[in-house]
Amino acid sequence: MFVGFSFPGTLTSLALIDFGIQFLGWGIAVFFHTERLYDLTGSSTFLLVAGLCYKWHTNGHPRQLIQTGAVIVWALRLGSYLFSRILEQGQDRRFNKIRDDPVRFFSAWTMQGMWVFVTLLPTLLCVMNSRQPPLRLRDYIGWGVWLMGFLIETLADHQKTVFRRDPSNQGKFISSGLWSLSRHPNYFGEILLWFGLYISASSSFSGYEYFSVLSPTLVYLLITRVSGIPMLESYGLKKWGTSPLYQKYLRETPVLVPFWH
Repeated sequence: MFVGFSFPGTLTSLALIDFGIQFLGWGIAVFFHTERLYDLTGSSTFLLVAGLCYKWHTNGHPRQLIQTGAVIVWALRLGSYLFSRILEQGQDRRFNKIRDDPVRFFSAWTMQGMWVFVTLLPTLLCVMNSRQPPLRLRDYIGWGVWLMGFLIETLADHQKTVFRRDPSNQGKFISSGLWSLSRHPNYFGEILLWFGLYISASSSFSGYEYFSVLSPTLVYLLITRVSGIPMLESYGLKKWGTSPLYQKYLRETPVLVPFWH
């Protein structure tokens, strides 16, 4: 079913590295009572796990290189953005209620470990597979979807950063640029890029490997049901819910997918 590699041992070792890093990060974060290293640790784990998998299993096929490279580019960009943002803002309000509770804080770090491993699963399975068919249309479609998602996420983050740094926008919500097409365009890009990497990775799949579609599905569910959109929508309503401009923005702007109300 899984051709050309030792499925249990290799994935297990990568999972142990992943969760080991999270638990170490949790210990440091609890000691210093800070969440500043949370996102940086997550993105660094993506880099390390993807890089080790490539080092251990590459046979020189371009699919393995491009899949790994896409993860590395994404992790470097998002990790540096999120780390610079928390250094600038000082704290992350997601952790206000759990920062000083080691047990609840531990659950957040454990969830990050699960997010890293499951999200990477299609790419890990692809890179680990010694049977690499020639590049085909599906690869290019997947990488094209990844590139579209990456550019959308990057541009949305940049637009929001510029908006926040303008003193005249203090206390306001952003509704310009990509944020006029979606209330969460960065999340739309994030979901899109992981679906793209699943599509391209599936060019080398067989059997149960296709069930790693769990990866982009989990990303979608976490963003739309757990820690992404629900928290931000609730925060927005508390802060601007009585504003006629914000109510108009909610009515006229799709939550996630542009032009799909």
